[in-house]
Amino acid sequence: MQVEVARNILEANDAGAEELRQIFARHGLLVLNLMSSPGSGKTTLLERTLTDLREQLRFGVIEGDCQTENDARRVAATGARAVQINTHGGCHLDSAMVREACEQLGLEDLDILIIENVGNLVCPAEFSLGEDAKVTILSVTEGDDKPEKYPFIFSQSRVMLLNKIDLLPYVPFDTARASAFARAVNPELEIFEVAALSGHGMDAWYAWLRKSLEAKRTAR
Repeated sequence: MQVEVARNILEANDAGAEELRQIFARHGLLVLNLMSSPGSGKTTLLERTLTDLREQLRFGVIEGDCQTENDARRVAATGARAVQINTHGGCHLDSAMVREACEQLGLEDLDILIIENVGNLVCPAEFSLGEDAKVTILSVTEGDDKPEKYPFIFSQSRVMLLNKIDLLPYVPFDTARASAFARAVNPELEIFEVAALSGHGMDAWYAWLRKSLEAKRTAR
């Protein structure tokens, strides 16, 4: 019974995700599902990205969290359009939540939509949101074995942002080991080493965003 219920939930979500995918395609939007554990620096990285690129690209953001509108306020302060989804204890966003948030946000005149998922290395990766790519942030304060312990989220991601690189002198973290674990489950994974607070390494991430948006629009 539990397996059947889980299957039905995922099938219903996938149907909604396909509808979202068609909506996003009509708008020529690049859509990213940004995932990580709590405290990895997701919102800080997002703030830095939106601030640095606000004169070049038009961003919309859907913020997912269990409670509060803190992250949406931080994002809105950069000038980007933002909508908050509170899951009230739920461990992930689903396609129905994102569909409703898109109606509130409005997709007109946007280039990139970033969906900041609930902080969790398990559930979010199982639920498609109609995105073009899943992007997972791993910070050096979490431990270099995370891709080995939570392989599914890394297997489903197109990009891993290895954040807080500036803390490497102070924490026991082996970047080569973490990257090897991640690429063992996803050989095509692109990995960028960044420090969102200082801006170190962010240019490579920005180049990936521009390239991916161009590819999405060329394919229309």
